[in-house]
Amino acid sequence: MPTDYKLIPSASSLSESMRDIGYSLATAIADIIDNSITAKATQVDIFCDLSKQDPLLIIIDNGHGMSPSDLILAMKHGAINPKVHRQPDDLGRFGLGMKTASFSQCRCLTVVSSINTIRSAAQWDLDYISEKDEWLLAILNEDEISAIDYTELLPQTGTAVIWQKLDRLCESSNISKRDEIVNEKLDLVGQHLSLVFHRYLSGEAKLHPKISIRINGHPITPFDPFCRQNKATQLLPKEIVRIHSEDVAIQPYVLPHHSKLTADEYDFYEDRSSFISNQGVYIYRNDRLMAWGDWFRLIPKGEATKLVRVQIDFPNALDESWTIDIKKSRVSLPNEVKDRLRQIISKVTYVNIRINRGRGQKLFQEAKAPVWERYSDQGQIRFELNLAHPLLDSLKKEMTESQAKILTSYLNAVMGSLPIEMIYSDYSSAPRALVQYSSDENTVFQQLEVIREALSANNKINSDTFRDIISSMRMFNDYPEISEKYIREKFSGN
Repeated sequence: MPTDYKLIPSASSLSESMRDIGYSLATAIADIIDNSITAKATQVDIFCDLSKQDPLLIIIDNGHGMSPSDLILAMKHGAINPKVHRQPDDLGRFGLGMKTASFSQCRCLTVVSSINTIRSAAQWDLDYISEKDEWLLAILNEDEISAIDYTELLPQTGTAVIWQKLDRLCESSNISKRDEIVNEKLDLVGQHLSLVFHRYLSGEAKLHPKISIRINGHPITPFDPFCRQNKATQLLPKEIVRIHSEDVAIQPYVLPHHSKLTADEYDFYEDRSSFISNQGVYIYRNDRLMAWGDWFRLIPKGEATKLVRVQIDFPNALDESWTIDIKKSRVSLPNEVKDRLRQIISKVTYVNIRINRGRGQKLFQEAKAPVWERYSDQGQIRFELNLAHPLLDSLKKEMTESQAKILTSYLNAVMGSLPIEMIYSDYSSAPRALVQYSSDENTVFQQLEVIREALSANNKINSDTFRDIISSMRMFNDYPEISEKYIREKFSGN
């Protein structure tokens, strides 16, 4: 029979290694807020103060607080076995989050908790642990608590998580550069929290009241990745997959084409989540967004699916099936979900393609004299200029046969040289930046006059015919009022 040998890991080595699990500032703060939500907090304030000789970042909530014994347990690494059943509203997992998240950003972690104004505090200092090579937790007295800035803001009942020795937050010794770097990081933190906790911020979370989060006094606005406030967002049928007697809800969405978004909506979404890069599955555990912007190798990201989002909700009772990592930012899909998702993707991809192609098809179907025509033959698609367009036909009648052939040859060269890849790249990354024609009223009038004179040279046209022809030219789509004004002035006798 083997002999047991008690082998205790080095506190110094292990504590330093735990700093590099892979947290960013945003994911680290989100992990702390998970504890605030589990503690039923309705207000979370984040303060980052670089003006002190010893800069600090503090996260204060008004949750139910901890007793001294509970606080010591919370400071223990691996406080709760991940296999132990958790309450349905518990956002924890490994009993490591607060410690690993904090050490990823700082070398000194202090937690102060209060219940009915009775405060207790404990502190991990990595420098002291390295010096002694032992897990030595400092228990602070009231005077030591009061000496820490911002602890006076702790409510009668609540908890403050304090980060000091911020060696990884402050990357530059130059004060102005340091402040710039930190402010950029805090902006990213705000965007991250607005997405990850958007259900809690908007009051949609099922098992928790609405929560308010502020960074240095500035409130965080919830960011809905499915653009549900826009009527053009398509909500496809929800499906339920059963795993170990638990429900996993799968809800597909197709976001509106950018033309259906207001300028403010488009900027809001594009600034926070590129339509191309953030397509994919959005996975929620107890209403907290865990992972997003991934198709889990089922399909590649591309234009065909850029508006598709699939929302998946699962309870914490299925944690082992999803193999969540410590940062709660990566998961693996259970086979039952992956199989169903593969079928759903094929359906929603078709809807997305129809939306993206619909504007072009509508133009070709409704226009009586389209400038471009679309052909689909045996799986191949091509776009060609309409060489029978009335404007081109009128021009050819004024030309010699030789000149008409040269013009036709040039137009064929234009069609064959269409920069499809460049257009696709620009349109995919910034569709609203792609402007084909921009002009003032006088120039639009001049263009309309040239077209009318050309069309009237051989045959007299009426206002309806003229309107049909210019409606097929997208260069006039943004100037409907100017076009109608011109028609009223020039065709008033018709």
